[in-house]
Amino acid sequence: MAYPAGPPPPLPQHFRGRPLLDQARCQAECRACEEACPTQAIAITDTPRVDLGRCLFCTECADACPTGALTYSQDYRLAVRAREDLVVSPEEELRLARALDGKLKSLFGRSLKLRQVSAGGCNACEADVNVLGTIGWDIGRFGIQMVASPRHADGILVTGCVSENMRVALQKTYDAVPTPKLVIAVGACAIAGGPFIGRPQQHNGIPASIPVDLYIPGCPPHPLTILDGLLRLLDRLQAVSSRE
Repeated sequence: MAYPAGPPPPLPQHFRGRPLLDQARCQAECRACEEACPTQAIAITDTPRVDLGRCLFCTECADACPTGALTYSQDYRLAVRAREDLVVSPEEELRLARALDGKLKSLFGRSLKLRQVSAGGCNACEADVNVLGTIGWDIGRFGIQMVASPRHADGILVTGCVSENMRVALQKTYDAVPTPKLVIAVGACAIAGGPFIGRPQQHNGIPASIPVDLYIPGCPPHPLTILDGLLRLLDRLQAVSSRE
């Protein structure tokens, strides 16, 4: 595919990007969307706020809204650098992921090797990460590759809610990656626990002992969302477009 030098591939009609709220139609006092959300991703105070890190893009909120004020866009650009940037009100623009700075950009900008860790995932995020290695997407053309050993990696790409059985394995994998290293959280489970949030058998995503450099929300995030986040992190969108 030509992307990112050309337009992105067409998305299916039922694709769900960032949730949108028509405030003119919203009756915030009804709180139907907040009550319907299975992961408490919606909070209504003075203005509704959505935590995209918790959002499952499941449409329970839109189905519950009596005025049809909630819809889903086709905007696939969702990746951010800071966890707090995923908590937004409807009128706010999402602070999309900025590129790595200085030395890290020079180290990883042209060649990035990642060890993928499925830390209790359902295989949906894992499948969409795998799609990026197929001939159509071919992330190898950007110098991005998945490797078998953390010893050979520049960072880890984590999916899954971090089950208790995977907690130590994830920490050991992170510790085995040489420094400096990157951590990428892919999917609602890795960011905040996903549909398992609050369950005692898991840890609501990547623990605080492992600092995250890129958050890619979704359940699962579309391959285009993942690729967009990776290219933003490496500052490759502008570079590829201008070279072509």
